[in-house]
Amino acid sequence: MPVELESIRTRQIVALRTMINLNESVVSSGVKEPVWKILILDKTGQDIISPLLPVKQLRDLGVTLHLMLGNRREPLTDVPAVYFVSPTDENIDLMSEDLKKAMYDSFFCNFISPLARPRLESLASAAVHGGAVSQVQKVVDQYLNFISLEDDLFVLHRYNENSLFSYYSMNSPGTSDVAVNSMLESIADGLFAVCATMGIVPIIRCPKGNAAEMVAKKLDQKLRDNLRDSRNNLFTMDGVRMGHMQTTRPLLVIGDRGADLATMLHHTWTYQALMHDVLELDQNRVTINNVTAGKKKEYDMGTGGTDKLWNNHKGSAFPTVAEAVQEDLDAYRSSEEEIKRLKQAMGMSGENDAADEAMTSLLADTTAKLGSTVTSLPQLLEAKRLIDLHTNVATTLLDVIKERKLDVLFELEQKLLQHSQLGIHYISTSTCLYFQNLRSAKDVLRVLIIAFLCQDTVSQNSYDQMMNLLRERGIEESALKHVQKLKSISQLGSRAANSTHTEEHQGAGTKTISMFGKLLSHSSKFVMEGVKNLVPKEHNLPLTKMIDSLNTPPSSTGISSAVGINQMIGGSSQAPDIDDTYCFFDPKLMHQPTKETITSARQQPAQDIVLFVVGGGNYVEYQNLVDYGKRKNLMRVTYGCTELVNPSQFCDQVRPRILPFL
Repeated sequence: MPVELESIRTRQIVALRTMINLNESVVSSGVKEPVWKILILDKTGQDIISPLLPVKQLRDLGVTLHLMLGNRREPLTDVPAVYFVSPTDENIDLMSEDLKKAMYDSFFCNFISPLARPRLESLASAAVHGGAVSQVQKVVDQYLNFISLEDDLFVLHRYNENSLFSYYSMNSPGTSDVAVNSMLESIADGLFAVCATMGIVPIIRCPKGNAAEMVAKKLDQKLRDNLRDSRNNLFTMDGVRMGHMQTTRPLLVIGDRGADLATMLHHTWTYQALMHDVLELDQNRVTINNVTAGKKKEYDMGTGGTDKLWNNHKGSAFPTVAEAVQEDLDAYRSSEEEIKRLKQAMGMSGENDAADEAMTSLLADTTAKLGSTVTSLPQLLEAKRLIDLHTNVATTLLDVIKERKLDVLFELEQKLLQHSQLGIHYISTSTCLYFQNLRSAKDVLRVLIIAFLCQDTVSQNSYDQMMNLLRERGIEESALKHVQKLKSISQLGSRAANSTHTEEHQGAGTKTISMFGKLLSHSSKFVMEGVKNLVPKEHNLPLTKMIDSLNTPPSSTGISSAVGINQMIGGSSQAPDIDDTYCFFDPKLMHQPTKETITSARQQPAQDIVLFVVGGGNYVEYQNLVDYGKRKNLMRVTYGCTELVNPSQFCDQVRPRILPFL
């Protein structure tokens, strides 16, 4: 039975807990009382910690306060301070002021990424000036400049609309060479931190001739530089331990967003991806407007890993999730009378969520004192909280699905993505009639762009039809113009007439299932009439196919499985040798790899795979890779990207307000 590898999320949590515990391993027995301290963060540090360590866990680690570095703070001269910040000039200046004022009893300075020597000297000078040299206990480079959102999902940066790491920024002619190089250097730094945290020195593969290749070269050099010092590199101990666990080297595949734009715009049908698209899931949190109560409610998804429904169904089709929520609700109702009896026995009444949350917190701390008769109440109340959470989220999603006809759009786009003539004909002949019923302008734009990308050739008449529709609806035209320009330059999405390679989204599609029998009862909040009961068919998206091609032994690789980047963007119909199409980097090799070396490395498929996408990623692609890993029985698959971008946000990245060159 294969050894289970620790996830990137687990490894990052361990690193953060050790850091907060004054860079000493946390004793799980709880015998040792934690040292009480304050935690000082910048925005980046807050983004990294917030999805991983809730306030209660920080308190368990001895954190009495967590403060922002840039905010006004009062001196606390009898308390140690743990800093977790980026090594920017602004942050170094603020920390220097703290040292000069000797604001805290002791200083534990942890930097998210490596601290340059000039900045270290600046800090040292401030410590001398303030007479605080003896109070500086640690200065540590943590190599944690990435955000783990799931066990097998990480991003380098939290999305924002002015991001320097967006698809637009990386492809805009207006971005200077200096800015591009700085951006690629930052991405390579983030990937180096991922490798260091996971304890892997992977073989690196990437398509030739784009940003992915430049990132791969920089990362390869950083790994080589670190491995050069055999006594003091970041991989010595982990390398030994990982070597016992695996017989094959880990594989890191760096892809470019340009290989598959359609997936970024696709109307999705799985739970987590729908939340990201419709409710703008961010940092594992989602906010829902309660119109009747006149307030907003924020939910943490998957916090603590105890939410079984989320763990089992975040990647499931929405109908499956709705049924699972209903089953949990039915099971819970049988316990309602027991909860009321226990509440009354304890003199606690109240039906509101705040009262239940307060009771859950109270009972979790005092159950031992209350006796065995109420040991089940905290668990029952937690079950109720999770059911309420998923019921509210699923109900909100269902309302949007009905309003925007997302089920119909999803089914149509699945046909387009598998190059179904039915879908293309429907778009071509019924454009105006079909889109008149769609309320959202971006929904119209997304379908048209996908239709445009997925056709071999688009006639001038079809293109004019699309443009006229956009004008009639008052929708910005330049996004479609931008895609047309891309397609004319790179043949994006086209396929040669005599091509024999695999279709980019082959196998995509939907099937209608018989569901929701229980969901139509009067007691249910889910009224599914008018919504199609669709479940997507299993298929590999383009970047997952790229992984499959690169992880397939050469002897078994045929034309149909060798999907090169040039094929994805409509290049030659001749399928070249995959090892000629993709770069190969092995930081452990002292010399340039030969053809024999590369072939030998592919003889045994890797069991530990990381896919990283330069230019933005999404939950659909992430789930597709996870499903692929399960089908192949891989020990560990991990998906990463520069930032998670939902379809609406990606539409904005190809609009003229940020594309003045169009």
